Amino acid sequence: MNPVSPLNRPATVNRSSRTHRHPRGRTATATAPRPAWGWALVGAVAGVLPAVVAFAPAHWLASGVARATQGQVQLLQARGTIWTGSAQLVLTGGAASRDSAALPGRVDWQLRPNFDGLRVQLHAACCTPAPLQARVQASWAGMTLKVADGQSQWPAALLAGLGTPWNTLQPQGQLALQTQALAMRWAAGRMVLSGQAQLDARAMSSRLSTLRPMGSYRLALQGGEAPTLTLSTLDGALQLSGTGQWVGQRLRFAGEASAAPEREAALSNLLNIIGRRNGARSIITVG
Repeated sequence: MNPVSPLNRPATVNRSSRTHRHPRGRTATATAPRPAWGWALVGAVAGVLPAVVAFAPAHWLASGVARATQGQVQLLQARGTIWTGSAQLVLTGGAASRDSAALPGRVDWQLRPNFDGLRVQLHAACCTPAPLQARVQASWAGMTLKVADGQSQWPAALLAGLGTPWNTLQPQGQLALQTQALAMRWAAGRMVLSGQAQLDARAMSSRLSTLRPMGSYRLALQGGEAPTLTLSTLDGALQLSGTGQWVGQRLRFAGEASAAPEREAALSNLLNIIGRRNGARSIITVG
C-alpha cells in the first residue's frame, strides 16, 4: 500500500472557527415571540379600560367631592355614572359634626370632557330655572374655572348644615345668586378672580329673633387684582353693611349691624351673637 501523500490527504474543517458573529463583534440572538396569553391580556385591558371609564359609577364622583371638601359637601344616594348622574345634595359641618341639611329633591349633573378640559352642567328642580354651566380648562400654566352667566335661587336653611355659626342662627329665606363673566384661575399657588357675582338674601329671618322677616340684603363680589366684597341692606329693620378685600388668599372684612330704633328689643339677642356689641351696634370682622 502506498503511503498517503500530504498533498492528497483530505482537508479537515475546524468547526469551532466557523462560529458566526454579529457585526461589531456581538453574537446574534433571536427574539422570542410574545406568548399568546400576553397578547390576550393586552387586548383585554385595551377593551375593558374604556368601558370602565365610560361607565364609572356615580358614587366615585361622590367620594371625590366628599374628600375634596373634607365632608362638608356630600352627594348621597348617587345614581348613574360619573358623566351623567344625580344625587341628593347635603351640607354638613364636617367629619366631626352632627349638623347636616339637605337640598329638596335631587341634583342632576353632566360632565363632558374635551381636548383642553371639562364642561360641567348642573340642574336642581328646586333652584335652577335653567341648568348652571361651567368649563374647567387645564394648561401648563395652571387651571381655569369659567362660570357661564346664570341665575339660581337656594333655600337659606341649607346653610344651617355647615355648622357654626349657621346652626345657631338657623337662617330662613331665599338666596338668589347671579353671575356675570365669573372666572377663577389658579397658577403658581395663587387664585386670580375676575368677573362679578351677586347674592341677594331675601326676606331673611332667624330663630334668634321673633321679627319675621328681619330684612333683605345684598352681597356683591367684584373680581380684579384685589377682589372686593360689599354687604348692603335692601330693606328691613335689621341694618347690615360692610366691605371686604382679599389680601393674598385671605379675606379681610369689616362691617356692622344695627336695628331700627323701634325694633331694638326684638333684635337685641341676634345683635349679641353676630358680632362684638358696641352700644346699639354690633361690629362684624372676618380675617
